[in-house]
Amino acid sequence: MKILILGIGNILFGDEGIGVHLSNLLKVNYKFTSSEHSLDIIDGGTLAQSLIPLITSYDSVLILDCINADDGNIGDVFFFDFNNIPNNLNWQGTAHEVEMLQTLKMIEILGDLPQIKIIATIPEILNDDTAFNLSPKIKDSCIVMRDIALKYLKELGFSIDEVDNRDIQEIANNSFKGY
Repeated sequence: MKILILGIGNILFGDEGIGVHLSNLLKVNYKFTSSEHSLDIIDGGTLAQSLIPLITSYDSVLILDCINADDGNIGDVFFFDFNNIPNNLNWQGTAHEVEMLQTLKMIEILGDLPQIKIIATIPEILNDDTAFNLSPKIKDSCIVMRDIALKYLKELGFSIDEVDNRDIQEIANNSFKGY
């Protein structure tokens, strides 16, 4: 199976970039091996609709992003299947150019949607000013998100070796350089 971890978010707006930062953290800190599956980790930024050809070229996609929840708190973490999105969740209010939910629904309408899992958190810092600093609650939720992603990949049969130990703020400070 061909698997993609796709980090979504705008790295220029603090917590809003958590999906990209977490995808970079996984890429830098871990080595993933499997005899059955291939894995790519990609920074999808705010490209949304431009990602359609990429997303449809995989069998399974794990999206890392931030969301809003009607009854949620900053730093809450959610893990769900795209086919079973909790009613209280939405992507509204993020700084994405086009919302990821809309992009996935367009792919679904086309009949080309791979299996989609989503790990997301509710951000605190969404500024108009450029900020690479992450809020303390998002740094904590990143650990939870990372652990969910690693557990999910282990369940798929990946062996995981930690090859570095950079923290999420160090990754966020350098995400603009690409990993």
